[in-house]
This record gives sequence, structure tokens and C-alpha cells, in this order.
Amino acid sequence: MQIDKLRLQNFRNYEDETFCFHPLCNVIYGDNAQGKTNLLEAIAYLSCGRSPRARSEKELLRFEGDGAKVSGSIGSRQREFQVEIGFGRAMRRKISINKVPAKKTSELAAVLSTVYFCPDDLMLIREGAAARRRFLDEALRQLLPRYEEALLEYNRLYEHKTRILRDSEEKPSLLQLLPEFNEGMARAGALLIHYRARYCEKLATFAAQVHSECSGGKEALSVCYETVSTVDPFASPQEIYLHLIEHQRSHEKAELASRLCLSGPHKDDLVISINGSLAKSFGSQGQTRTAALALKLAEREIMGETIGEMPVLLLDDVLSELDPRRQEFVLSRIGGGQVFITCCEDDRLGTMLTGKVFHISNGHSLSR
Repeated sequence: MQIDKLRLQNFRNYEDETFCFHPLCNVIYGDNAQGKTNLLEAIAYLSCGRSPRARSEKELLRFEGDGAKVSGSIGSRQREFQVEIGFGRAMRRKISINKVPAKKTSELAAVLSTVYFCPDDLMLIREGAAARRRFLDEALRQLLPRYEEALLEYNRLYEHKTRILRDSEEKPSLLQLLPEFNEGMARAGALLIHYRARYCEKLATFAAQVHSECSGGKEALSVCYETVSTVDPFASPQEIYLHLIEHQRSHEKAELASRLCLSGPHKDDLVISINGSLAKSFGSQGQTRTAALALKLAEREIMGETIGEMPVLLLDDVLSELDPRRQEFVLSRIGGGQVFITCCEDDRLGTMLTGKVFHISNGHSLSR
């Protein structure tokens, strides 16, 4: 799987720029705030219709433009695809694959899969549970269209239920709607837990191997999915649904008193331990960074095994945040698929890696 050509029109600080990429390694260098990260963001956006950095598509528009377009030529599943996404301030987003309109963003992941890794991800272990849930969600959305549907439905119902609880004191009649939302959240939530638990089972195996290699066999990493205490995450979705319904009932009074949704997979976590101790509380900075590296590299391995092709790996200024030993480790494991690496200086990477080098300056590129 690889992206051969990319055209950006009014995307971030790019007015109209076309890139032709190397099938293996692409080093993107330049000063800060010139557009290096924007380029990787565009590739990630083309794979899933979402930005790993922006909350809304309006943030992706060039200041001087009312409409933007991201288009790419992609080699995937022994076929060639032309993918295009257009959006603007006063227009709905339009997605096409080989000139055929796409109804769902999940169709993009069937053509191009990416793993995006930025410096913030190195803090994944120490951050709150929401960051680790987001890590799971982003990986599973690309792998399973059904997961994305369940996640969108769960988030929609969660927002509605939160508003009902918040406004119920002034409008008690709203509480009559709660059973309907509870039932829907339990059904969608059961699917989320079902898929997350099985993904984490694979993640535990791959990440433990990567972490052991990076630590020279001195540390053992364990990964466990933590959900509602009364729920067996490895039960069938129907059984999980029944357990969630029961858990909701037992927390009904507490939810009404706090006006918060207290029951469901929106509170779940990914528990990471190193040598038997909770990494978030007891791991050193080096240990937690190694664990985060292991999780992201494991994500790539799992995706490659599942879809039969290695996804495109996007390393956004990650190497500059790592010590030389961890840099060498990452570089030794990025073979087997197309890779994009951003950095401020290309001297070292340009000589170590075989591929193409792009110099980005003020939204323009010079390759060599």
C-alpha cells in the first residue's frame, strides 16, 4: 500500500502543490511552521476523512480560500485508485474514489490505511484515559467499518443523554426519554467493548514483543482492556449488552444526582504495566516513551496483518523527541512499507535512509 501522488489545493498553507512520492521512504524537512506537518496531516485525512489535529474541516482551509481539495493516486490491493476529497466554508464535503461518489468515510480506509505518530503520542501512557480510548478508536475505525458506525451512534446518544440529564431539573419530562437512550447506548456500547477487547488482546502480544526488543529484553510490557467491573469484555455482544443495561440501572440514581453519564465504554481505559507495575504511576519517562513506541508500532503490525498490506506510516517529528538508542530502534523497524518522516534537518536521515527528500518552505516543496 502506497500513495504515489498527492495534490493539495487551498489545504492549510498550501495553495496548489503536487507531490510525487517514493514507494519506500520520504523524508520531509524544513524550518518550523513551513508545512511539514500539514503534508502528513493531508495524507492521514485522505485515509479516513478526519484530521489527527483539527476539530473541524474549516481549520484545514487556507486563509485565502473558500474551498479546498485533497486528491491522491494510491496503489492498494494490487489496484490503482484515484481518491479526492473536496470541502469548503459553504459546501458539503464530497468524497470520490475512482470518480465514483463515496457515501461513507469508511470507504476511504478500504483504499488507504495510515498510522500517524506524533510527539504527543509519546505521552500516551501518562495522559488520561480519554487519550488511550482515542488511540483504540482511531485504530479500529480504519479496520472495521462496523466499529465506526457503532462509535458514531454511541457518541450521538451519549451527547443526547448528557443534555437530558443536564436539563432535567428545569424540564423533568425529559427523563421519560432516558430508557430509549440507555437501550441504544447499551447496544452500541456492547459492540465497542467487544471489538476493543479483542483488538487489545492482539495489541498486548505485538506491543510486548516490540517493547522487549527496544528494552533489550530487560522489561516486560503488559496491556489490558479495562471496562465496567460487572462486564466480561470477552463475552458475546448480546451478553455485554445485558450487563450494561443492568449496570445502567444500578447507577440510575447517581446519574440523576450528578447529571452525568456514569455507565458505559466512554469511561473505559487501556491499562499498561511494565514489569508488573502500573506504567502511568510508576514508569520512568524512558519507560513510558518506550511503551508508547511499542503501542504505535504494534498498531502498524496489527493493521498490516489484518488488511494484508502494511499501512503508510507517518512519523511527524517523532525522532527528534527520542534519544539516539530509540531513534535507531524505530528506524530499524520501519521497513516493509511506505514511510514519511518529518524533521528539521535532513543530513542524518538523508544518508541513512533510501528514498526521496523534500524540502518544505512556506507551503512549497523542492525534492531531490
